[in-house]
Amino acid sequence: MKATQMLHNFGQSIWLDNITRDLLDSGTLKHYIDDLSVTGLTSNPTIFDHAITHSKSYDSEIRRLVGTGLSGEALFFELAVQDLTRAPDLFAPVHERTASVDGWVSLEVSPLLAYDAKATVAEAKALHRKANRRNLFIKIPGTKEGAPAIEDAIFSGVPVNVTLLFTRDHYLAAAEAYMRGLEWRVEAGLRPDVSSVASLFISRWDKATMDKVPESDRDKLGIAIGQQAYAAYREILESDRWQRLAYCGARPQRLLFASTGTKDPKASAVLYIGALAAPNTVNTMPEETLLAFGEHGRVNGGIPRRGGDCEQVLAEFGRVGIDVAELGVDLQKEGAKSFDDSWQDLLKAIETESKALK
Repeated sequence: MKATQMLHNFGQSIWLDNITRDLLDSGTLKHYIDDLSVTGLTSNPTIFDHAITHSKSYDSEIRRLVGTGLSGEALFFELAVQDLTRAPDLFAPVHERTASVDGWVSLEVSPLLAYDAKATVAEAKALHRKANRRNLFIKIPGTKEGAPAIEDAIFSGVPVNVTLLFTRDHYLAAAEAYMRGLEWRVEAGLRPDVSSVASLFISRWDKATMDKVPESDRDKLGIAIGQQAYAAYREILESDRWQRLAYCGARPQRLLFASTGTKDPKASAVLYIGALAAPNTVNTMPEETLLAFGEHGRVNGGIPRRGGDCEQVLAEFGRVGIDVAELGVDLQKEGAKSFDDSWQDLLKAIETESKALK
């Protein structure tokens, strides 16, 4: 049995952290679904920037859309929605078979709106309405300013993938926003069966610290952060507050481990996969990580219920001079800026392609 199937059987969903038109047209995504147990996917501005600038698959459609007068963000979202309506259709059987727990695809709102809650909600609603797919998440950044947007989107019935989470506190804030949105629905007499995932970024922790800590501590921080968030996730699911919502028909906001491609060239390509195996969670992997895990991955015991030795590991990083709380704040800011930069690059690429094809 392939390691990907073993991980799936263990109870963790495997999602692909990539979407391109070539993946769809070539049948590669269908192959990953059938042979590597992939049950969903995510996208972000960096992924789309790479897809559009490194493939000619979008040229004819860009040419057509330019002819209709579209440009910039409007043209991009037209392209993205086309891809992210085809992909949900491939995952529709998974979505039905799992009673909507799995089979999701994610589309991000403009990163330029990360600190504008009102505009974020408006765009989230518009994108979800435009795509018209039950198994489409709209990605909203889990910044402080993003919390009201998450609550409002959930209350409005828009499924949300909360992105750019780096710490346990970030995750708890995302979970709080999700539960408030559901509680408002219950108070309004609406069904609280609006789905969500909370995406915790892993590998950037180790990238930020690998040259600042002793060799024995390299590549341990990201896993410890993931284990700590998992312990908090389990506590929420066992809380009286969540049980009341579950009684009304709510589904858990699953914890998703994101950015699980290894950044350290000295480390295993599947460093974060087996170490962060946990039932009722998601791991979204870059293609190379997915393929490597399918070839030589292993699934061991999974994350302990209370996070194993994560607190000791985090304390060790404090002793060697890493302020984990401060670094978490910095990583979220850098992550938002990185997506902003990729977004600007994406819009420039679309403008360049549009002029060339015109």
